[in-house]
Amino acid sequence: MQKGNDFRQKVLKASLALIEEGGLDRLSMREAARKAGVSHQTPYYFFGDREAILAAIAGEGFTKLGQSLMRAAAQAGSEPIKAVEAIGRAYVDFALRHPAHFQAMFRADAVPLERYPEARKREDEAFGKLLEGIDKAFSNQPAEVRRIIAIASWAMVHGLATLILEGSLARKLGIPRARQRQVANEVIGTFTRLFAKNGM
Repeated sequence: MQKGNDFRQKVLKASLALIEEGGLDRLSMREAARKAGVSHQTPYYFFGDREAILAAIAGEGFTKLGQSLMRAAAQAGSEPIKAVEAIGRAYVDFALRHPAHFQAMFRADAVPLERYPEARKREDEAFGKLLEGIDKAFSNQPAEVRRIIAIASWAMVHGLATLILEGSLARKLGIPRARQRQVANEVIGTFTRLFAKNGM
C-alpha cells in the first residue's frame, strides 16, 4: 500500500512540476509518467485521466489554502479587521508559493469540480475560512452586506495574485518582481482600512 501511495505521489509531484514549467497545457499523462520515472500506465492506474490528476491537485491546493488562511487568522490576534487583512495576504502568498496548485484550482474549463465531490468539499472548507473572517470583522452588518464584502475581498486578492503570476504588474506598471509581494500587501492593507473607515 505504501509503495502504491509513493507512485501516486510521484505522479502528482511530476504533474505539478510540469504545470510550473509550462502551465496546464504542459501536463499530459505520458509526460507525467516520463517525469515521474514510472511506466506509461501508472498515471492511468491511480487517476484514470488527466482531468482526475488536475482534480487531485486542486483538492490538495484547497486544503493547503484553507490551512494557510486559518493560520493567518489565528496569528492576527483578536482584532477582526487585522484578521481579514492577514487572510488576504495569506491568499496571495499561497498563490505565489503554489502557482501550479493555484492554476488547477481555478480553471473550471480544465477541472470541472462538480464532478469531483472531494475536491469540491475542500474548496467549500477553504472559502469557509474567508467567510468566517469577514463575518467576524463585519458582524454589525447585515448578512447581504457581509456577502458583498466577502465577494469584493476575494475578487481583490485573487486579482492581485493573478496579476503577479501572469506578469501583468511588471509589464503594465513596471513593478519589479522583488517588490510585487510588498505592493500586494500594501493594496490589501489600504483596501481593508477603507472598508473599516467607512463603518463596514
